[in-house]
Amino acid sequence: MSLAFEQATDSSGKGTNKFNFLSSVQIPESDLTQKSLKTPWTPADEGLAFFESPIIQGDEPIRVYELQLDPDGGPNKSRAYISLPPPIKPYILRMTLDAGTPASKNGVLKTNFPLNGGIFIRDRFVEKKLPNNFSKPIHINLPIPHAGAFIYWIEYDGPASERVKGREGYFNIDPVLLIPFRSSVLSHDSKPLPLSAGGKILKHEAPLPLDGLVVLTVVAKWMGSLPEWTPYFKEASERGYNMLHYAPLQQCGSSGSPYSIADQMTFDRQIVGKVSKEEGFDKIRKAFKIARDEFGLLSLTDVVMNHTADNSPWLLDHPEAGYSPANTPHLALALELDDAILEFSADLASNGLPTHVSSASDIDRLVDALKTKVEDLKLWQYYVIDRVRESANILPILIRGPSPWSGADIKNMTMNELADVFKSTGKIVGLGKFAKRYGVQIDSETAASFVRAAFSEIQDPNALADAWGKLVDIINVDLYKEWEDDTRTAIENIKNRVEYTRLADHGPKMGEISASSPLVEMYFTRLPRNEQTNKHEPRALSLANNGWIWDANPLQNFALLPSKAYIRREVIVWGDCVKLRYGSGPEDNPWLWDYMTQYVTSLAVTFDGFRIDNCHSTPLHVGVAMLDAARAVNPNLYICAELFTGNEETDIHFVSRLGINSLIREAYNGFDPKELSRLLYRFGIDRSIGSMHGVCLTSPEDLPSPTGKGPTRPCLVTPLKGSSPHTLFFDLTHDNESPLHKRSAEDALSTGALVAFSSAAIGSNKGFDDLYPKLLDLVGEKKRYGISDRSDETGISKMKRILNHLHTQMVLEGYAEGYVHQENDYITLHRVHPQTGSGYLLIAHTAFHKGSKTRGSVGPTKLSRTTAKFIFGASIEILAYDAPRDEMFLRGLPSQLVDLSPITPIVGTDDNGSFSEIVIPDHFPPGSVFIFATQVQGVDEGLDDFCKSGTEEAFKDLDLVDLNAVLYRADGEERDTTLGKIGTYNIPNYGTLVYAGLEGWMGPLRPVTWNNDLGHPLCDNLREGTWALDYIYDRLDQHAVVLPNLRQPANWFKERFDRIKVDVPSFLRPKYFAMVVYEAYKAARRAVIEQQDEFVSDGHPFIHDLALCAVQMYGLVQTASLDPEKPVPSLAAGLPHFTTGWARCWGRDVFISLRGLFLTTGNFTAARQHILVFASTLKHGLIPNLLDSVRSPRYNSRDSPWWMLQNIQDYVNLAPDGFNILSESIKRRFPRDDSFVPWNDPKAYAYSSTLAEIIQEILQRHADGISFREYNAGPNLDMQMSDEGFNIDLHVDWKTGIVFGGNKHNCGTWMDKMGESVKAGTKGIPGTPRDGAPVEITGLLKSTLRWLSKISQTGKFPFKGVQANIDGQRRLVTYNEWSDLIQSSFERLYYVPFDPANDHKYAINGNIVSRRGIYKDVLGSGSDHEWADYQLRPNFPIAMAVAPELFDPERALGALKIADEVLRGPLGMKTLDPADLQYRGNYNNSDDSTDGSIAKGLNYHNGPEWVWPLGYFLRAYLHFNTKAIGNQDPNNTLHYIHTLMLPLRSYIQNDPWRGLPELTNRNGAYCHDSCPTQAWSSSTILDVLNDVHNFEKPT
Repeated sequence: MSLAFEQATDSSGKGTNKFNFLSSVQIPESDLTQKSLKTPWTPADEGLAFFESPIIQGDEPIRVYELQLDPDGGPNKSRAYISLPPPIKPYILRMTLDAGTPASKNGVLKTNFPLNGGIFIRDRFVEKKLPNNFSKPIHINLPIPHAGAFIYWIEYDGPASERVKGREGYFNIDPVLLIPFRSSVLSHDSKPLPLSAGGKILKHEAPLPLDGLVVLTVVAKWMGSLPEWTPYFKEASERGYNMLHYAPLQQCGSSGSPYSIADQMTFDRQIVGKVSKEEGFDKIRKAFKIARDEFGLLSLTDVVMNHTADNSPWLLDHPEAGYSPANTPHLALALELDDAILEFSADLASNGLPTHVSSASDIDRLVDALKTKVEDLKLWQYYVIDRVRESANILPILIRGPSPWSGADIKNMTMNELADVFKSTGKIVGLGKFAKRYGVQIDSETAASFVRAAFSEIQDPNALADAWGKLVDIINVDLYKEWEDDTRTAIENIKNRVEYTRLADHGPKMGEISASSPLVEMYFTRLPRNEQTNKHEPRALSLANNGWIWDANPLQNFALLPSKAYIRREVIVWGDCVKLRYGSGPEDNPWLWDYMTQYVTSLAVTFDGFRIDNCHSTPLHVGVAMLDAARAVNPNLYICAELFTGNEETDIHFVSRLGINSLIREAYNGFDPKELSRLLYRFGIDRSIGSMHGVCLTSPEDLPSPTGKGPTRPCLVTPLKGSSPHTLFFDLTHDNESPLHKRSAEDALSTGALVAFSSAAIGSNKGFDDLYPKLLDLVGEKKRYGISDRSDETGISKMKRILNHLHTQMVLEGYAEGYVHQENDYITLHRVHPQTGSGYLLIAHTAFHKGSKTRGSVGPTKLSRTTAKFIFGASIEILAYDAPRDEMFLRGLPSQLVDLSPITPIVGTDDNGSFSEIVIPDHFPPGSVFIFATQVQGVDEGLDDFCKSGTEEAFKDLDLVDLNAVLYRADGEERDTTLGKIGTYNIPNYGTLVYAGLEGWMGPLRPVTWNNDLGHPLCDNLREGTWALDYIYDRLDQHAVVLPNLRQPANWFKERFDRIKVDVPSFLRPKYFAMVVYEAYKAARRAVIEQQDEFVSDGHPFIHDLALCAVQMYGLVQTASLDPEKPVPSLAAGLPHFTTGWARCWGRDVFISLRGLFLTTGNFTAARQHILVFASTLKHGLIPNLLDSVRSPRYNSRDSPWWMLQNIQDYVNLAPDGFNILSESIKRRFPRDDSFVPWNDPKAYAYSSTLAEIIQEILQRHADGISFREYNAGPNLDMQMSDEGFNIDLHVDWKTGIVFGGNKHNCGTWMDKMGESVKAGTKGIPGTPRDGAPVEITGLLKSTLRWLSKISQTGKFPFKGVQANIDGQRRLVTYNEWSDLIQSSFERLYYVPFDPANDHKYAINGNIVSRRGIYKDVLGSGSDHEWADYQLRPNFPIAMAVAPELFDPERALGALKIADEVLRGPLGMKTLDPADLQYRGNYNNSDDSTDGSIAKGLNYHNGPEWVWPLGYFLRAYLHFNTKAIGNQDPNNTLHYIHTLMLPLRSYIQNDPWRGLPELTNRNGAYCHDSCPTQAWSSSTILDVLNDVHNFEKPT
């Protein structure tokens, strides 16, 4: 009993109800008169009911196949076609669209899949509205309960609210093929069982995966009548076949070819006898039921939609079903040529020409004579314009006077120029139509006007008519050339065809040429003229025959123009087949459509599958309609086809539209062993041994019912990559030459074995198995298939029996992985079960060349950590190369299959452990095969589960700092923490990972697993040793000393890696390493998300990716702490440049980043720590820019305290009990006199203040004015800064309330680049001093005052305002008063009006304004750089976001739109207007040229595009645009904002650092000196998404 059968039965041997879902999906009985079938309870209805039904205990998780759509709603090219497995149990196709992407704007999914139940109708589309949510992922879950071929697209509102149809995608669902199980062909000790014991049909049935199909092609007329078929069923079944492919069984035409069908609705009388149509169908169905039930054989037939037999009786009544000159006028020309060939053939003898072709000279004589005859036909008259007629036609018009010429001036043009102009007018009717002789005509009125304008100097109408005639001659020149080329090609094609059919050794060598056997095949069938056909015009009775064309475009109908294939004799015709003319739809040929639909549906209810004959020439719309009709009556119809497009893209075009389940491929197309091995790898290997994709990328989830009713079910989600057409892999198809002809007879054994070992549906034909010496003539062969008493006695059938059964058994039992190796004439194919490690190995010695009997050259086959056991070996001896004479039966070559002696693999050990080595014996002639059972040592079914188990327990106690160590740690951080012992891992031939933690490994693992790239350097490194495994454990083990929670995940890794190191062979190590790392990564990522705010945990993947940056940047390092005495986790500004020491933690960066990374994600503890620590360092009324572990902080940033105050405000508003932080008591790092003391000096931390008092101190110190020189000023503090730059001065202008400060020698805002180049003379010169009142500081100040005024008035803040010296008096200025000062002066001081006429209303120096309608970047720049006030920079949106009340809404939106147009780049905001003379868009810090504008990166903030300001721009845009007058739908704004974030989304998903960069160069170009991930970049984009989330919340 096979393992597959054991899995499908219970302990009692009775079948389980595993497949009960299928029991109600019945194929209805056919009523051939019925045009449509209506089912009250369809498979689609059953699928919906399933998901609404209760969960049954023990049910396996639902499979969810997830298809990620692009932002425009379409699938990317690689995923445009998806093939889905048979729905044995309903599953889900999930289409996923990122929230806020363009296609989600009022988006609807449109599909012809019956989402709401009911029957499938191709052109009936249902809609599913996409959820309009910007904060959650968009999932469209389609319940899949039945097979079929479907199309979908997303329709949505475009930028101008126009409806946009996204790119179409296609998904095909394979049919469920139920078939009886068979017992194993091998014994429990892997020995082949005899016919009496192995491969027996059992009573139980279950679905057969498509790869399990083993198809045998038979031609019914060689099997005899229906009652005589049983022995053939028995033979095929015993040989391991489970589907018979029947050449058409319908009544054939006069030629006797089964593919030339005379009556599509009647089975061949030689098969079913002289019975009625209905009785014939009944007899066939009963025979197929016996074949299925007793012999386990499904049925497949060819469906022929392209043509009908030339003697089909219905053609006499319906000649319109074919192409004729009556309905396809250009065929008249082709028919004349065909008639001439026929007449020429009949008259050869009378004309003294050879009637037999025996030499090339005979052909030359015939072709020369034919040329003359063709020339006499004057076929050029179909091409050209009648000069005489056209001159005569315009003469009367010229005499009476034509209308004026309305075209371009044509006077003084040459005759050739005139001809070209007239051809372009479109007034030449019938050009290129070839409808009749002289059918090309010219509009005479236009011609007369034209010639009069061209020759205005000629007045004589006769002379003008003559001139026109000459113009016609010139126009005709190219038309004559076209005729000459077509005729030359036609003659050449005729000659080539004569050479092949009558002279070539490889051709049919047809005999005498006559009227009944013309020179070449006739292109037309000529229906008789009689009483039945008299009702049709004569032209309608000549019907074009079908055929094929070398290298033709399969999407073009060669019977229609612009194809001239019939005129040029390019069609290789089948003279017995009339090509059918369907037109563009049923309305063009209703009778034919109705008739052929009945034909197709009658076959669909009779057979289990179709092979589409001549698929590449079947009009696509015809195939789609016919197959839809077929599936309507048989939903589980299997469809295969042979396509000769030569292009995979075209293959997919056909497959996706027609719903083809398998494309036929053929092993005998391999021209040498190397090419055969390529075909085996391409079509015969599902995935390589040790594949990662399936085991790593599947994730468990909970699935809500797709109908909105019913329970939530557990599911497993697998992302879809896109599909290639499934393969039905034949060793040799029935219409190709035999192995003896193509290679050697002996090769049948080796190639047949290799194909049978393939992981694909496989096929063969009886002639191949029985070693027929030649291709059988479908028309002329009259004998029957020979059959012997034992089905395994002839040809290679004994080997085929074992391997065919084994093929299906391997598929059912899951031997899904494989490996192909070719060495000289040897090919090795190994199939392995990915979970158990058991497998089967085939070694085949191919026989491409006749005569050789030697072993050849091949090395041993070495199997690392794998045992091998001999199963079977055989070679074949061909006793004679001619088949024995038999007048009644077809016989194969006399041969003997010789059992080869068992060989015992050599067992040994090497550096990788034990191995088995198979040495090919001296006697192993070409064609020989060996088969072994293999077992990978140490791998069992439990290993996969063990590697994936226990993650929840291992990671459950980790906090965010622990998870930082698990997931991230740049090289500097890792070395700092481990005292230099451990850095990031280096992969030879790849490079160093960006992180030491799991995210570092995911950088290479993502593409490796997605593409199953087992040749990647990471896989090489893993196969070569266990260093990577040791590294992951060792670093966590060391980190656990400081972070004890890491002991548990460290041990989890150790347990799994220890088992992998001991049990798993090196070639499987990459798979199991990836499995463990993926599981741990998913668990760690999940642990992060679960600890964050619902905004994150319920959010979409982009939110998750950004929120993870909060963990990425927040970790424990020894040299950068929030406490000078001990290591405390701190926030890094960016990685990898700001990882450790003084460079890690920056005041400004922390407080630009804190809201997004900590507050929106819910990490209030980390936010509180940073606020309190920085507040403790307050000195001179400022907080430090560089914290330096609170040991030697530096105070040189004017904006940092305002960023901190903004974050305190945000903390109070967002954190639970946020107000409590204001009363926190904080020990002060420095004495009250602002003197510097070391952190461990007694004066340090000597007194305390509440946070509220510190806030008040900041405002009071600014109100009093701040003036100091930095402590330790000089080169030891900053080697770049000039002496004046160390002087810090700030004051409040109490007329406006605005804080001014800085000087031209320092740069106290975020634009803080100091000149460094001595060579360029810029050392000590700031790139952007921004002295005065930067707009963002004013906005942050205003925000603080507004907040303090509010909470002060409600008693939640203990102060009312500040004391200030105003007009010589010191008095209280309340927060509200100070706020009002700024409010009343801001627009006047900062706005730059559009209209210069309004300059008098503002503080404007119009002479230096460079751009209008914006807000100043700075107010009050120094007199020598006053122009800096007016530079367009991305800072004013910051003020808009934090203090929107400052801005006039209309002006604000106008300024934002200018920034959008001028400053916004793909990922960030340009830091300077490109129109500015200072603009330099590319940053290169190592440039030490003499160009002072860029030397040593002085242009850091003068053009390069920074990411973090984009966040504030988008926040401001969201605020002002949604409030703009006329904005009726805020969703427009939200969609626009999300569209702008698409590049950010793509960047973070694809960059190995998994963050957003500090900056880019011009137009988003990569900047080498940028941090690839920066805290504030991710933070401000999170801020935007949090604003969107809050905007969507119901108020």
